[in-house]
Amino acid sequence: QVQLVESGGALVQPGGSLRLSCAASGVAISSFDMAWYRQAPGNVRELVARIYSGGRTDYADSAKGRFTISRDNAKNTAYLQMNNLKPEDTAVYSCNARLSVANFWGQGTQVTVSS
Repeated sequence: QVQLVESGGALVQPGGSLRLSCAASGVAISSFDMAWYRQAPGNVRELVARIYSGGRTDYADSAKGRFTISRDNAKNTAYLQMNNLKPEDTAVYSCNARLSVANFWGQGTQVTVSS
């Protein structure tokens, strides 16, 4: 059974940093494209960042220059380093693993940016 478990979400002040982790089990992520999505209340889910199996990365405009996606295939884990957080970054962040027609999701972790 494939599981993606996110962790690292928290309440943080504007300007702060967080690192989210996505630990996978039941599948080796090395062949998968890994991504982070987020969904704020009343909004549609949006792509934040993706790292392809070969290492190339893509970012939403809102994440460029502040967020960094990475992966450690040996630990079967993907990460999202988020710096200079803003209130508009508040959302549930979910991890996604994609390979051809296989598409797996985690349950999400809450990130709240507020003073």
